[in-house]
Amino acid sequence: MQNKDLEGMIARVASRNINMYGKDFLLTWEKSLEELEAVFDTAMILRRLRQENISCRIWDSGIAVSNFRDNSTRTRFSFASAADLLGLYVQDLDEGKSQVAHGETVRETATMISFLAEAIGIRDDMYLGEGDRYQREVGQALDEAVAAQVLPSRPTVINLQSDIDHPTQSMADFLHLAEYFGGLDKLKGKKIAMSWAYSPSYGKPLSVPQGIIGLASRFGMDIRLAYPEGYNLIPEIEALSARQAEASGGRFTITHSMQEAFKDADIVYPKSWAPYEVMQRRVPLLHAGDTAGLKALEQECLANNAKFKDWECTEDMMKLTRGGRALYMHCLPADITGVSCKAGEVAASVFERYRNDTYREAGWKPYIIAAMILLGKRDAPARTLQALFERGRSREL
Repeated sequence: MQNKDLEGMIARVASRNINMYGKDFLLTWEKSLEELEAVFDTAMILRRLRQENISCRIWDSGIAVSNFRDNSTRTRFSFASAADLLGLYVQDLDEGKSQVAHGETVRETATMISFLAEAIGIRDDMYLGEGDRYQREVGQALDEAVAAQVLPSRPTVINLQSDIDHPTQSMADFLHLAEYFGGLDKLKGKKIAMSWAYSPSYGKPLSVPQGIIGLASRFGMDIRLAYPEGYNLIPEIEALSARQAEASGGRFTITHSMQEAFKDADIVYPKSWAPYEVMQRRVPLLHAGDTAGLKALEQECLANNAKFKDWECTEDMMKLTRGGRALYMHCLPADITGVSCKAGEVAASVFERYRNDTYREAGWKPYIIAAMILLGKRDAPARTLQALFERGRSREL
């Protein structure tokens, strides 16, 4: 990419109707198409600047608070990388070592961690009906603290995965698709199979498949959502995706056949998740600390999963795709048959062939997160990006 191309991308950000300043990024479907495209543009600009050895630091002090209420590797390090890229120090909020363990309220915690914070990244995906609500409660507390002039400015909250959506993952996935197919505009009409796949584990969140169908339906894609009977997602998200697909000129189809979903697909995304009904039953057991009840539910779910071991992305399944060469995608870590488990989501030979592609897919996430932070904290983001470009400060001597 030449410098004029970079300047053209910055100009494109400037031309967009963006209303993200002072706002949180929680669900992709709460953002306009122009705002989503601004995130994509900004992420690409930041990556290009770093590749050109140009510093992207827009702060020389300040913190980004990392609040992971579930385990993470890629997203945790992506958030830290994004924060550092922009010049922020990352401070983990370990609730077990904080006053949250002693009954401190969400309102108080949100305020206490935010005096010099510019961003708060939250992963809260284990409790259906609660993760998104918690992130919004944090945002409301920040609004109140700024209005009362307790906080000098408001950190932007970034959803690093909730019970409903995983926007940093899905948007990183889509920049990977744009790079692979030659642009976001090339995705219209592409067939994507978002399919359940067998896993020897239970309780995996719904937010990854929901994030994919919620975003793909904005870009006119032909979506085949596949799962065995009873493994549906949140019904409202399925309905939302169908409406968005119709509005964008795409298609949204639900099938109970993995083979049907893979037939002539351009992209396949085989990923296990727990049934919506199981996730609903799991929440009160988690709250009650009912170890025996959780164990019984786990055994029930694993036994049901085992009925569908043939829901695996095999070489034969890949032969059903367009030209037998659909792009395989996964948020990682994948359950790889014969490698990470005895039987899983994907055959080892398929995963190995696309392994570097999945790494490239994951490599967009730090830039997506950095873009979300920048757009939430700058009312003239294009001016900030242009200033970084013109300043041209080397990030390494």
